[in-house]
Amino acid sequence: MKSHYQILIIGGGTAGIMSAANLLQKDKSLDIGLIEPANTHYYQPAWTLVGGGTYNYDKTARPMSSVMPKGVTWIKDYAESFDPEQNGVTTKANGKITYDFLIVCPGLVMEPSMIDGLEESLGKGVVCSNYTNPNHTYEVIKNFKGGNALFTQPTTPIKCGGAPQKIAYLAADNFRRNKVNANVIFAIPGGVIFGVKEIATTLHEVISRYGIHFRPFYAPVKIDGENRIATFKYVKPGENQCVVNENNKLGEKLVAEGENTVTIPFDMLHLAPPQAAPKFIRESTLVNDAGWLNVDHHTLRHNKYANIFGLGDVAGLPTAKTGAAIRKQVPIVVDNILKLLSLGDIGNKSYNGYSSCPLVTGSGKMVLAEFDYDQNFTPDPKLKNMLVFDSSKEHWRLWMLKKYGLPYLYWNKMLKGQEV
Repeated sequence: MKSHYQILIIGGGTAGIMSAANLLQKDKSLDIGLIEPANTHYYQPAWTLVGGGTYNYDKTARPMSSVMPKGVTWIKDYAESFDPEQNGVTTKANGKITYDFLIVCPGLVMEPSMIDGLEESLGKGVVCSNYTNPNHTYEVIKNFKGGNALFTQPTTPIKCGGAPQKIAYLAADNFRRNKVNANVIFAIPGGVIFGVKEIATTLHEVISRYGIHFRPFYAPVKIDGENRIATFKYVKPGENQCVVNENNKLGEKLVAEGENTVTIPFDMLHLAPPQAAPKFIRESTLVNDAGWLNVDHHTLRHNKYANIFGLGDVAGLPTAKTGAAIRKQVPIVVDNILKLLSLGDIGNKSYNGYSSCPLVTGSGKMVLAEFDYDQNFTPDPKLKNMLVFDSSKEHWRLWMLKKYGLPYLYWNKMLKGQEV
């Protein structure tokens, strides 16, 4: 195994594979090494549909060898630490590997230990998560006989910020069709259902249609899977008292010993676990104060080390962590590195924070939230070719895009390095 590469990439997820493929498409002579220990590459955006019982989990997985671009040296190993001053990355099995340019995109990791009791409860009984085991989520939803169906998310950034509510809508739709008497509760630490006004308007209609109990400013702090009780801290700024009707049908109760603390009993619980940058990233000199990769929001170049770039879920960018965001980030990173190689300086391409969240609102229904750093609604003009003229409204054509179109584009275009 070589110990030096012109371009070294950490991570064989969407960002790493797409970056490598796009670089080679532009210049086949590039010497690229890619560090990735996993044998399998997953199309994770479909896991919501798996949890909702409308997609086969096996179809979301392919061998890593089948998506690794030809011409890339696959270093099947773990990155463990950085020496950016000496342009080096230390790996578990292959020692130190040096580079001219480094692209850091290892994704993020689940950190269930950040919520008391979650590690012991997650994936067992009626506590489920599409983020870790979507097949188990579907089993829990399918076997749910009634009562409180609780859906929540953590205070940390998470991949695909809309995913925790998508499964709530799919479950509510399932319960309605199967005449299950459910109290569907969606409790979140934030104050709004979605940050883009046009999308939020539609989602409030969806919540109303299903009779979902929306609980903003509820941050989960403890999960008792055995007794089926979730504890939340009420986090609305400027308020120090949470008023709960103790006789309500959900069984919400103030906890006497914990100021601003509320408990909700559940008969099923779906949540996104807390998430963070991988430990070897968090413990490096490459991160910002929040523990995410410290890159410029527009050039995606590291703010301290000029030959390091970062993108994808690990990047400290104030936008949603999605595959759609990566689709727009890759061309910026590729252009900058190629310009540095040929001209000695980066180009003038700028990432505007574009991200996209396909919000499934029920079986056969979806809205498509596309937005930038300023939360402006920025729908793709190409949607008109699909006869979708307002993607902030529910549409069956958008559902077909989510279930069939986007997986096809992912495997056959994005991972081949094509800019779509």
